[in-house]
Amino acid sequence: MQVCSFIINSSGHETFGLVCEQGVIDAGKLLDYRDLKDLLENDGLAALQPLSTRPADYAFHEISFLPVIKTPNKILCVGMNYSEKRIEFGETNPAPTLFIRFADSLTAHLQPIQKPVSSEQFDYEGELAVVIGKPAHQVTEDEALHYVAGYSCFMDATVRDMQFTWFTAGKNWPATGGFGPWMTTHDEIPDPQQLELKTFLNGVQVQKDSTQNMIHSVAAIIAYVTHFTPLSPGDVIITGSPGGVGKSRTPQLFMFPGDDVAVEISQIGRLSHIIR
Repeated sequence: MQVCSFIINSSGHETFGLVCEQGVIDAGKLLDYRDLKDLLENDGLAALQPLSTRPADYAFHEISFLPVIKTPNKILCVGMNYSEKRIEFGETNPAPTLFIRFADSLTAHLQPIQKPVSSEQFDYEGELAVVIGKPAHQVTEDEALHYVAGYSCFMDATVRDMQFTWFTAGKNWPATGGFGPWMTTHDEIPDPQQLELKTFLNGVQVQKDSTQNMIHSVAAIIAYVTHFTPLSPGDVIITGSPGGVGKSRTPQLFMFPGDDVAVEISQIGRLSHIIR
């Protein structure tokens, strides 16, 4: 299943549902959950499956996407998690590099990503997002994937010249974290280390790698994170970007208003934004 959060354009009502070829099935009107996060908190993912044979309630042009989870309690990001990226930035520390994003930095599929006016080094970073489906605390690597609800695309746009001494400052400007367009449920991706990730800037491929080349696997990251902090349904882990980012290129390549940036991940879909 592919599950999304969205706004019905005609009414402005926020809801969630299933993605199908013709559009979306409005699960919010059929199930007693406030939103997708509430559904996950109440172990309701299985309740979506019987709805999958229904016709679409809305065509795609009749809705506006929201971030898959609009207000995660926690958004934890992993930096320097691909070999090529580590080489580009001279990273040698083997431990996971972690930083945080806040929910108000998120934006949705086909919604603008906002470049800070003061930045001249606004960089792209396509990444795989992991959505937690069950409470997880001190889980082992072997059992970690059982706590995943599903996977999504993420554009971890980075204000390089505002990062100062650590990553968090460059990652939390409003509307700089693209999240979507939807979540592919875990049952359709039994091995998240077999996905192909590509990033495109103005139609030109600028990143390409496989999640099998992550330094720390999805399961290892979940085990590491839950060793020190509990995760709740709807929490999100951003698993790191491959090499090829704009700052490491010669000449450097950054994003400016009017640019089109997209992240495409096999078995999930394509997340697209215009820079504003």
